Amino acid sequence: MKENVFKSVAELISICQTEDKSIHEVMLDQEMNMTGLSKDEIYERMAHHFNTMEKAIQDGVNGVTSKTGLTGGDAVLLQNYLASGKALSGELLLDAVSKAVATNEVNAAMGKICATPTAGSAGVVPGVLFSLKNRLQLSRTDMLNFLLTAGAFGFVVANNASISGAAGGCQAEVGSAAAMAAGAIVEAQGGTPQQSAEAFAICMKNMLGLVCDPVAGLVEVPCVKRNAAGASNAIVSADMALAGVTSRIPTDEVIDAMYKIGQTMPSALRETGRGGLAGTPTGQRIKQQIFGD
Repeated sequence: MKENVFKSVAELISICQTEDKSIHEVMLDQEMNMTGLSKDEIYERMAHHFNTMEKAIQDGVNGVTSKTGLTGGDAVLLQNYLASGKALSGELLLDAVSKAVATNEVNAAMGKICATPTAGSAGVVPGVLFSLKNRLQLSRTDMLNFLLTAGAFGFVVANNASISGAAGGCQAEVGSAAAMAAGAIVEAQGGTPQQSAEAFAICMKNMLGLVCDPVAGLVEVPCVKRNAAGASNAIVSADMALAGVTSRIPTDEVIDAMYKIGQTMPSALRETGRGGLAGTPTGQRIKQQIFGD
């Protein structure tokens, strides 16, 4: 196995600028170096994950319900509301939200999803990606490249901080997913690698400190709706970066800050199902109803 091409966002952007490559191209190089696979083999593997994402969205939009009954059907409600023409958020944003919710409802219903970067945050990246498909007229290859770009940022986070709710709270899961999506949106829209990094930083900063407090310890409440927030945050952050807005704190320092916040976060707020919303009277009642004493 060859040495990694990049280990930080700063290194990633430097390579892009020096070699005049997009982020997805650099990530593809990295994948080939690390795995020894060819370009076609990597795209073939990614296509499998892509198909899983697409089916999860379709299933969720058609309507699913979890075994506990805590989640399900909200993606259908959102699509119906979108079709009514009364949505205040705008078609693109609400469509992304509905598809993010759809994916996580499928996860909660024990369906098959693709962790991006985790199961609990699996809705954000595909939700955003499939909402952009028609708006940006993305080809299948463009969509796979979107995933490569998101993966490049996720690679840095996973190796320098955490993508685990148990280790760093929901900021490490949905926060990372949203920031990954934001960076990928910028590239898909024709922005520069540096603008992608700015979008990532802006998005991550907006989710710092987000706790992981699953009711009854299940990846349902509030996880599904947090994916909706992550998707909307990603789109807004991407627009800000494309408009020329920058982050005063460099991207790698934002990632480090997220990691340090996670380290100091009480264990009750890190996926244990004891604090936050899980610790409310209603949260405890739901837990008792599902699991008993």
